[in-house]
Amino acid sequence: MTNKSPLNVIVVNFRTAGLTIRCVESMIAQAVAKPEEIIVVDNLSGDDSVPVLRAKLPIGVRLIASDRNAGFGAGINEGYKHTNADYLLVLNPDTYFEFDSVARVMDLMNRDPSIGLVGLDLVNPDRSRQYSARRFYSILDIGARRVNMLGKMFTGRIDHHLMREAWRDGKPFEAEWVMGTGFVIRSDLYAQLDGMDEAYFLYMEDVDLCARVWRAGKKVICYPGAQLVHDHQRSSASSPFSFAGRAHLRSLVMFGRRFSLPLIRSPGLKKIMRS
Repeated sequence: MTNKSPLNVIVVNFRTAGLTIRCVESMIAQAVAKPEEIIVVDNLSGDDSVPVLRAKLPIGVRLIASDRNAGFGAGINEGYKHTNADYLLVLNPDTYFEFDSVARVMDLMNRDPSIGLVGLDLVNPDRSRQYSARRFYSILDIGARRVNMLGKMFTGRIDHHLMREAWRDGKPFEAEWVMGTGFVIRSDLYAQLDGMDEAYFLYMEDVDLCARVWRAGKKVICYPGAQLVHDHQRSSASSPFSFAGRAHLRSLVMFGRRFSLPLIRSPGLKKIMRS
């Protein structure tokens, strides 16, 4: 890409060609991005994703057929090699836009250079909120989220982890981390941080990236009202013996070793930044 754009979009596909096409078409329909600003990376799906995407993606969208599947973060990093923009919009394929919520995010970032990354307001198809801003984990937080009985015992703890109180006035707010399902990051900051850490094959790469954004002296913000619809399938909440469950636990342990994963209290930004 020779002409610099304000925005490039990266979508990583793995055996979800239909969802990826819907995501891309929604961006074009809502004028979130032009086709030539969108990059789709197929993470060696091993099914018919690549021919389907080649046939059905709008003309101008760039398709990168990766020769490896090294995880979500690696797919984003592969897509980043083909970008040339001030901002990156990173999306899961199971998302779609109903209006252009990204323009207001870039406007906020243009006005405030201290902001490095902004998470979108993820909603379910019925418009209920997914509370995509979070506090860094403690082991108790993980237990409360994953074990039904603990969740019922510690409902206040879950509210604290999900930062529910921060959403009340509808204004952008500082979040310890935001879900990687949909976020905007400054391209130069992404390069400075060497992108996503590919040691995380699945899960926690978004938590790790946000921790490093804070360490780099930039803020992580969540923007209520900057909506992105997410057909949420929480595979990480399945059995800890499933592939997704094991991957999530491995990534949690890795994050804890690199940053902090205390038993009871959330570590907070100060502990994460000095760990």
